[in-house]
Amino acid sequence: MDTHTDITVLDNLMALNLDVNIWTARKKLTPADFGGVDLPPEELASLGSKKICNPQELRIFGTLKARAVNLLDRTGVRFLGGWAIPEDSADDIVSELTAIRDDFLAAKEQFLNRYDEAVRDWIVQHPGWENLIGSSTVSADYVRSRIGFKWQLFKLLPPVDNAVHQGLQDEVNGLGSTLFGEVAKAATDTWHRCFEGKDKVTHKALSPLRSIHTKLSGLSFVEPRVVPIMDLLDAAFNRMPSRGYIHGSALVMLQGVVSMLRDPATMVAHGQKILSGQDTTDILTGLVADTIPPLQEGKAAVKADYIPEPVQQHLIDSHGLW
Repeated sequence: MDTHTDITVLDNLMALNLDVNIWTARKKLTPADFGGVDLPPEELASLGSKKICNPQELRIFGTLKARAVNLLDRTGVRFLGGWAIPEDSADDIVSELTAIRDDFLAAKEQFLNRYDEAVRDWIVQHPGWENLIGSSTVSADYVRSRIGFKWQLFKLLPPVDNAVHQGLQDEVNGLGSTLFGEVAKAATDTWHRCFEGKDKVTHKALSPLRSIHTKLSGLSFVEPRVVPIMDLLDAAFNRMPSRGYIHGSALVMLQGVVSMLRDPATMVAHGQKILSGQDTTDILTGLVADTIPPLQEGKAAVKADYIPEPVQQHLIDSHGLW
């Protein structure tokens, strides 16, 4: 798959680094924890860790971090260890991150307020191991310092020095490929959750596809063939029934679209076809034809609920577009 993103795309992007710290409630086991028994040398084997507080008490922090990551994955593309997000969406994204951070900090204060009680409860749940747990407890102030939620948002400008510029250029070059890869991953997850083995689906099955469309829309300037894929999704949405189940030919067409989205090279190929003048209706018709296998002699017609295999990857030339 041949994609290339020009450095000028930085005019429309901001870089965001998410920095979330979660205390693990674990301490390393030592020989003293077992009464000083002889243990193998460290190069041969190492001890694990002990939990000094119920890990369930900390689940909320992982949940909120996952919510923030999901937000950034839906609206941005992985870049420089964080995300590149559309500059014109930065205010909305920061607003949502702020709401998640507020929930995170509220959960942090709630946990710290009952930290001592949580440790005592954990000790009570493990009679006979009081010394093992109690000897490793840390103060609430220490725990406070180990739990945090913040982010850094910054604007990137290409450096004047060409040697330094090349490193950033290499990172920017890969944005298109990264975007198509992320869409393919989301489409594969959508396939397994919403379409695999189904002969009919509700309109809820369109929701993850609309999220993919929103992601592509916000990052449409990253690669020339993003907009044609958006147009293809729009055409598919417009051909869905307004109410009731999606089944029969409509479902087969939707399965073909999802199958196409599951493979980055196939997305690029169909985006290129539309850029070259092929109508989206013809593309959708072709996707249906690709979805249903040809009839074999003596075989009955294939039902409309046939479940296609993922499309195989192939290389696509840039045709001088970038």
